[in-house]
Amino acid sequence: MGGPVWLSAIFAAMMLVVAVYCAGRLVVARRWRRPTELDTDGAHVVMGVAMAGMLVSGLRTPLPAGLWEGVFGVGAVWFGTQALRARRGPVTSPWRCLHASPHLVECVAMVYMFLLLPAAVVIRSAAGQMGAMAVSSTESRFSFLALLMAVFLLGYVIWLGDRLMPRRPPLAPAPAGPSAANALTTVPSGAPTSRSTSRSTSTSTAATAFAAAATAPAAATAPAAATAPAACHAAPLAPRYLAPRCALLCKAAMGMTMGYMLILML
Repeated sequence: MGGPVWLSAIFAAMMLVVAVYCAGRLVVARRWRRPTELDTDGAHVVMGVAMAGMLVSGLRTPLPAGLWEGVFGVGAVWFGTQALRARRGPVTSPWRCLHASPHLVECVAMVYMFLLLPAAVVIRSAAGQMGAMAVSSTESRFSFLALLMAVFLLGYVIWLGDRLMPRRPPLAPAPAGPSAANALTTVPSGAPTSRSTSRSTSTSTAATAFAAAATAPAAATAPAAATAPAACHAAPLAPRYLAPRCALLCKAAMGMTMGYMLILML
């Protein structure tokens, strides 16, 4: 595949790292009972190995291209089905992909690249270090598909980067209501006051304090007695998702590398 050799080698190494890490996620998630997107991690394992072989010829597997096309065709059908189910209702299982459309595009892009690679002509220089991929005029008619998929995947990477950024908590709104209005109300310095008003106010305040003191023990024991059975029968907390930020980084690396490969095929 065309492009600088060093850049292709970096992307190939990144894909192998993603493949190994996602394979480890599958093992750890099963052992620790931590939820993860099993379909996404499994697809990343296969895609990482296949894309590394596309980028660097020395990493190419002996598997025929037809087998890869069948694997990614099945993946496209799976993620397409998940995308249709997500439109009918939210995904309830934590073990399945929440956003299947980008992975559907990735599987279609893999099938597209494997269909073109057998017809590509690899031209090597005299030193045998540089290579490029030439596509025939008939196949170049479908280059707009590669462009559309590359733009979609790069936009997907930007969206993932936005999700990786930490969110700031919203500011607390200013207090509003009768208490705030009373707190902001000021009494003029020269306003007259009466003894009857002050006596009635002090009497009502003392009565309120006495009633609150009388009802405090009952009010304190009632919630404790009500919440004790609820605490005993509380449901256990759901297990946390396995390394969500690392999963987003894998998705971003996969989308960036695939977008780069699609641009090389234009």
